[in-house]
Amino acid sequence: MKINTQRLLENIDRFAQIGKKGRIGVERIALSEEDMEARDLLKRQMLEAGLVVHIDQLGNMIGIRKGKKDLPPVAMGSHLDTVYAGGPFDGALGVLAGLEVIQTLNDQNIQTEHPIALVNFTNEEGVRFAPDMMGSHVYAGLAELDEILAAKAYDNPEETIGSRLKAIGYDGDAKPGSIPFHCFFELHIEQGPVLEVEGIDIGVVEMVQGIHWTKYSVIGEANHAGTTPIAYRKDAGYAAAQIQAFVGGLSREANSRILTTVGSIQFEPNTINIVPAKASFTLDLRSVDGELLLKTQEIIDQKINSIVQQQGLTLEKEVMVRFKPVQFEAAMVNAVESSAEQLGLSTKRMPSGAGHDAQMMAAFCPATMVFIPSVKGISHNVEEYSHDQDVENGANVLLRAVVKRAKG
Repeated sequence: MKINTQRLLENIDRFAQIGKKGRIGVERIALSEEDMEARDLLKRQMLEAGLVVHIDQLGNMIGIRKGKKDLPPVAMGSHLDTVYAGGPFDGALGVLAGLEVIQTLNDQNIQTEHPIALVNFTNEEGVRFAPDMMGSHVYAGLAELDEILAAKAYDNPEETIGSRLKAIGYDGDAKPGSIPFHCFFELHIEQGPVLEVEGIDIGVVEMVQGIHWTKYSVIGEANHAGTTPIAYRKDAGYAAAQIQAFVGGLSREANSRILTTVGSIQFEPNTINIVPAKASFTLDLRSVDGELLLKTQEIIDQKINSIVQQQGLTLEKEVMVRFKPVQFEAAMVNAVESSAEQLGLSTKRMPSGAGHDAQMMAAFCPATMVFIPSVKGISHNVEEYSHDQDVENGANVLLRAVVKRAKG
């Protein structure tokens, strides 16, 4: 039994037209009009496939295919939202391949013991509202619904998660997490170069590395760039540059097992001839080693405080995200690996460098992921692409693994 490849590819392309950006890119920000359009299409397709569709209070969409027994469903899915100027596969592949799995079972008249659930989680990317992986975060009981509904948009404090859910008609009635899952699978593009470079068909994901997101603001004093001697300056921009160099150096040391990124920085007043009065920047810190992650965060904070104090500046710090590394259950990982091997596909056990909904769901039920290669390792980019054969391979592995766990 294999999926209908043409149907899946055509559906991926159909969704890629919603928020189309450039040649093959997609921009479909969570809770936007484009997100609503994609959700509406998915809901129609779920109903056409015979699923009972539930929308919870955070807008998570859960479509359930009846099983032979009244058991917790085997769930699969991902997200339909994208980053700004993103691609057609990140997130959408996991949702649409899951739909294809259900359509294939319908075509073959196969009824599984466990019901099967297809899930589209709300705001996985977190580009307008924090935190990312929001829908799965709340579903797994790791965040309070009321606090999340009150989260404000980065670019418009008048808009909240709650107001946007109402605006697009996806403020449902079900309590997030009220439908238990037997387990959860997420098919996803790798978003990195390893599988393509090594010529591997399927990434068998054993864990997701930990993530710390922090925002810092170094505050000095604005002054004239030509008349203020260096000794008399309180230059927030210079301090921020020193911090960025230190942070970047940590992940460039030999055999480093830490990843550091200063991905956003803004100066105020941001003018060529004025010493910056304020420099605000973000730190993205990641590692598969939880203790190393905490230790490195401490080292960075100590260094920042030292630089700020030495230069007579002040510091503001905002903790945005603290996610520990997550190890996936061995039985789930083995189910993916054996499914790929039975299809004659090559495999590699690997961690995920990015955060995913499966990472959150691992606190709710056994979970794991299936990776397929990304061309040139590109993602979060309008040039994001995966070959048709890799999409087919991943969907067929998902089909086999889901049916195994559902005991079809």
